[in-house]
Amino acid sequence: MHFKVIACEVVAREVYHCAARSLHTLDVTLFSQGLHDNSDTCRAELQAQIEAVDPERYTALLLGYGLCNNSIVGLRAGRVPVVIPRAHDCITFFLGSKERYAQLFAERPGTYWYTSGWLEYAGRGGERTEYRPNSGLAKRMKFQELVEKYGEENARYLAESMSQWEVHYTHGCLIEFPFTAHLPLAEKVREICAARRWQYCVVPGDLSLIQDWLDGNWDAARFLTLQPGQEVKGCYDERVIVAAGE
Repeated sequence: MHFKVIACEVVAREVYHCAARSLHTLDVTLFSQGLHDNSDTCRAELQAQIEAVDPERYTALLLGYGLCNNSIVGLRAGRVPVVIPRAHDCITFFLGSKERYAQLFAERPGTYWYTSGWLEYAGRGGERTEYRPNSGLAKRMKFQELVEKYGEENARYLAESMSQWEVHYTHGCLIEFPFTAHLPLAEKVREICAARRWQYCVVPGDLSLIQDWLDGNWDAARFLTLQPGQEVKGCYDERVIVAAGE
């Protein structure tokens, strides 16, 4: 089968690694992490991409986004089925399951997670969208950039309010994979932790969720499969996302 894959650039290395091993052929398109700065803009861009998928060419569209601040809520499948991992955010992709993510969160709730994508793309620039409260934009933008974009008074407010996110964390944890071991990721995370006075830790990543997603192993417990015309709805149980009307 031939699948269209649309995903956030933070999962680039992991998706390409698994795509090379997939049982199927794939066309992969990555979108800027900056789309997360505004969930409405992100949703509109993804919907346009969904509707453009040609059913004569692709069997299904694989959407590599978690719930991500409700960015995918309201998305409607176009002319082919859309398959989405049941995940609150992309950290589930790197840890292998939402259950493992929940377990690690319960063991150490004050953890900020790092992967190659989060380290490599956060400062890369690329497409940005208009600021939306709690989007995390001010985490990445320097104060002068905020001034230029929003004016000095608004910049001061954003910088002060958004900087408070750091106080809730006690650990910086690298999710490590053998195929990224040659990269200086651990050194970068150690530096970040030292600067923020966090404890450094590392956990092994798990690619089984991404691999099964790309291989077409779409059990209902881990994946939502939308049929043409069905719409994504968020829910407040272990399913995370459902088709509207379920």
